[in-house]
Amino acid sequence: MLLEDYEINQRKSIRRVRLSVRHLTEFFGDDLAVDITGDRVQAYVLWRQKSRPKPKAASIQKELSALKRMFTLGIRAKRVDSRPYIPSIKVRNVRKGFFEDSEVEAVIKHLPEEVKPLVGFLYLTGWRIGEVLPLEWSQVDFRSRTVRLDPGTTKNEEGRIFPFDTFPALGDLLKRQRRTTKLVERKVGRIIPSVFHRNGEPIKSFRGAWNRACKEAGLQGQLVHDLRRTAVRNLERAGVPRSVAMKLTGHKTESVYRRYAIVSEADLSEGLKKLSSLLKTDLSEPRKVIYIGSSSA
Repeated sequence: MLLEDYEINQRKSIRRVRLSVRHLTEFFGDDLAVDITGDRVQAYVLWRQKSRPKPKAASIQKELSALKRMFTLGIRAKRVDSRPYIPSIKVRNVRKGFFEDSEVEAVIKHLPEEVKPLVGFLYLTGWRIGEVLPLEWSQVDFRSRTVRLDPGTTKNEEGRIFPFDTFPALGDLLKRQRRTTKLVERKVGRIIPSVFHRNGEPIKSFRGAWNRACKEAGLQGQLVHDLRRTAVRNLERAGVPRSVAMKLTGHKTESVYRRYAIVSEADLSEGLKKLSSLLKTDLSEPRKVIYIGSSSA
């Protein structure tokens, strides 16, 4: 029922839920629903934590969420009467990586020419790599100066618009990429729908090029997704209202957005510098106290 639910609603995470079902089936086997009690679920968590290779806490949490959804669907279909207690486990593997401007420039410098504009776009917009790779020119409107993601093509299924009429860096990047695309179209003799491509063919992956560029830039271990975190931090630095920033980057919940709003030491120093200019009173000088009234008071 769970897999049918995912297929009917065309959820993008169906591959991940299939993996969850596989682990759940391995442990619970042919158990009846009535036999899957709270203590059995607890035993499942312990069993998964001792598995090899050791799974991440986030993976186990996704499996528990899948089990919970199974019971919810079963209750809705009147196949089971109740759901056992299914705990939530704490996930502590939240990554905190981000780039400084100079570091992004260093990585881009070592990337292949066709990948450079793609990484620049990710850095400027904070969009997910899975949203940007399939991007086509039909979604870029130079007249209204907007880039559009259609509903159903994003992680949260909502459409999104990123204006670049007042964002010259992004506008210039897209203009250059359009000129490059037209040159390649003349060379290959056909229309190229993809915004980011290798000689006309859509870029499906650039992991190898990314890892090499990071290594050569002295930033080994940095992830492409760190560009998204960096974009959020830049929006925070610029003082963009959080509700507006979330619309631009596609964060549906503020709790997730806050995890990405990383503060660096430079941010802290800049904040204290502003505070120092505001509090100009010299507190090192002792204050003069004047008593009012008689000396016996």
